[in-house]
Amino acid sequence: MSMNLRPHQQIGLDALAKYNKGQVIVPTGGGKTLIAIKDAMRRFESDFKTIVVVAPRILLAQQLSSEFLELIDNTKVMHVHSGETHHYSSTNSHEIRVWNNNTIGNRMIFTTYHSLHKIMEADIVIDTIYFDEAHNAIQKNFIEAVEYFSMYSQRAYFFTATPKHSLTPMKIGMNDVDIFGQVICNVPAPKLVKEGYILPPKVKVYNSEIRHKDEITFDVECNQIIDNIDDHKTKKILVCAKATKQITGLVSYSKFIDELSWRGYEYMYITAKTGAVINGEKVTRDEFFNVLSAYGQDDNKKFVVLHHSILAEGINVKGLEAVLFLRSMDYVGISQTIGRVIRKGNKDKVYGLVCVPVYSKVGISTARKVQAVVDTIFNKGEPAISTITR
Repeated sequence: MSMNLRPHQQIGLDALAKYNKGQVIVPTGGGKTLIAIKDAMRRFESDFKTIVVVAPRILLAQQLSSEFLELIDNTKVMHVHSGETHHYSSTNSHEIRVWNNNTIGNRMIFTTYHSLHKIMEADIVIDTIYFDEAHNAIQKNFIEAVEYFSMYSQRAYFFTATPKHSLTPMKIGMNDVDIFGQVICNVPAPKLVKEGYILPPKVKVYNSEIRHKDEITFDVECNQIIDNIDDHKTKKILVCAKATKQITGLVSYSKFIDELSWRGYEYMYITAKTGAVINGEKVTRDEFFNVLSAYGQDDNKKFVVLHHSILAEGINVKGLEAVLFLRSMDYVGISQTIGRVIRKGNKDKVYGLVCVPVYSKVGISTARKVQAVVDTIFNKGEPAISTITR
């Protein structure tokens, strides 16, 4: 990771220096993590402090830990979640308190929204807390701990590309400034495209015969994916599947694997139910992401990676050229997914391809949502704000 800040990242860092609480809105691929890292480095220059980083998933907490520690070496580290890590780890509130109070030096704790209440129960002094993918913070099970740290940490920052607002007093949204603060930095996507930091998306909607649900077989879905590959010749493709059943059906009950093999493509998929699989072989999650990263950076590799939701948010996957939507998502999911393919790649990549095959009623609504998200973010230059109305 480069230490050099882009102009919009410097604006974000200056905002963190000016305000003790607030929202930092940066499009996916805009490098919001480096803003937090540079801020943490600055905080660690004087006195010993505890800084907390909150992520929506264990995988992302582990990734953020690696990214922070790549540039910060003057800190002790603890993880508070149920996943595996080579760092000291616990979800016991007493052990968290003992570690924090007995550890001399700067301290960083990496956790998830699910486990954040354990740190709250530990009753320790927090200097700064960074909420990554902060639109997750409004969930009913998380908001108590989020509100606690917003009020009692010296500094609290909420990073997202996709804010969630609420129009009902019954539910909390990020427009609750008492908890989330004001927007202190908002970077429009067209600015990042113009300055060459991200690529524009190109939406391709493929209309075919609308089929009844009972007529949509795994062979039909296989043909939709293969036709898109043949039309665009993209090498590295992310497929958003409706469910694990769809992925396993494509692999086991259609010609999908043979069709990919004939074209020189490898395949991999990851879901909560199946775990991680590469070319038919089950692997660990670490191995999966290591291979995915290596394939993404290898110009000669051609592959299709399928998932339901694990890869949609936050996970940094390099080299992806196209995304294919086989499922509907909310505006947050669509925006986050498009963000996976607009990162700059090799010199020949000039846009991120967003494909929506329309062969069912789901495809029709998905195409409309995708185009609405692209219009909002990349044409109007506004964040894709989703709204809770009931």
